Amino acid sequence: MAITKVTNSIIESLDASKLTGELPAALQSVTKNASDPAIDTNPSGGLGTIWLNTTTGEMFVLTDAAAGANVWTNVGSGSGGVAPLPTGGTIETQGNFRVHTFNESGIFNVTGFLSSIVGGTVEYLVIAGGGGASHYSGGAGAGGYLASSSFAVSSQSYTVTVGGGGANGGGGGVIGSNSVFGAITAIGGGAAYSSAPGGNGGSGGGGGSNDTQQNGGAGTAGQGNNGGNNHLQANGYATGGGGGKSAVGENAAHNTGGNGGNGLSSSISGASVTRAGGGGGGTRNSELGGSAGAGGAGGGGAGSIGISSATNGGVNTGGGGGAVGSGAPGIAGSGGSGVVIIKYQFQ
Repeated sequence: MAITKVTNSIIESLDASKLTGELPAALQSVTKNASDPAIDTNPSGGLGTIWLNTTTGEMFVLTDAAAGANVWTNVGSGSGGVAPLPTGGTIETQGNFRVHTFNESGIFNVTGFLSSIVGGTVEYLVIAGGGGASHYSGGAGAGGYLASSSFAVSSQSYTVTVGGGGANGGGGGVIGSNSVFGAITAIGGGAAYSSAPGGNGGSGGGGGSNDTQQNGGAGTAGQGNNGGNNHLQANGYATGGGGGKSAVGENAAHNTGGNGGNGLSSSISGASVTRAGGGGGGTRNSELGGSAGAGGAGGGGAGSIGISSATNGGVNTGGGGGAVGSGAPGIAGSGGSGVVIIKYQFQ
C-alpha cells in the first residue's frame, strides 16, 4: 500500500532524541570522557557501567566494583584494561613493566590484582645479607643469590624479608641473614672466623690465618661459591677471600690475601648492576710488603694489611665483609644487607 501522507508524528518518531526512553538503561548511562577511567573511579551504576574514551574511541565496562580498586575491562578498539596494580616496596614504572624494589622487609600484595600482571608471572631477584669478618680471618662470603625470569604468582600477599648483613667480630664474624620472597629463600653469606676455617652459607667465608691449613667455607648450590683457603708462611700468614655468586674466593698466596669472588650482574631494575661479591682476605705483616685481597665485584668489602681496618660489604648488595690481617685496633668488615626485586609486565 502506497503512503500518500507523512504526518508530523511520523517525522518526530524518526528523531533519535525521542528514542531515549526505548533504550536499555545501561546504554542511556554511557559516560563519555577524554581519558580512560581510573581504578578509583567509583560510578553509581556499579557493575556493567560503560565508559567511552572520546580521544581514543576505546570503550570500557566495569567488571569488578570495589571502592577505590575497580577493574575496567576494555571491550572495544583496544586490549589494555584498567585494573588495580600490586603494591609493596619502592615502585618504578619502566614502559610496560613495573619494578618493586625491597631494600627492607615488607609485603608484595597481589590480592585482587592478579589480572593486572600479564601472564600471571613475575621476574625476581632475591639476595641474602653478606657475612661478617673478623681479625685474622678470611674474607666473608656473599649472601645467596637467586633469580628467575618467569615465576607464577597467585592472588595473595607475599611476605618479603630482606636479610641484614652479618656483624663483624673480634673472634669471629656473624653469618648474614636470609632473604625471603614467599617460599623462596636465599641463604645468608658465610661468616669468617679468627684463625679458623671459613663458615658455610650462601657463599662461603675464606679460611683464616693460622699455622695449619684453614679452608674456605662451602657455598650453597645454585646460590653461591666456596671461600678461598689460607696460605702458610713464617710471620706473614695470609687469608682466603670470601666466595661470591659467580666465582670462588681466591686462595691466599705468599703474604697476599685472596680476592673475594665476584658477584653477578642483573638488569632487572633497569641498568645492569652487579651484586653478591665476596669479601677480600687479609695479610698479617705490612713490613713484608704484601697486599690484602680486594673485595669481589658486587659489593664485596676489601681486606686489610696488619692492624688497618677492612671494608664493609655494600648496602643492599649482599656483599661479604673484608678481613683484618692482624688484630686491634683494626675493625673488620660487616656484611652488606640483601635486596628483593620483583618485576612484571602490566600492559
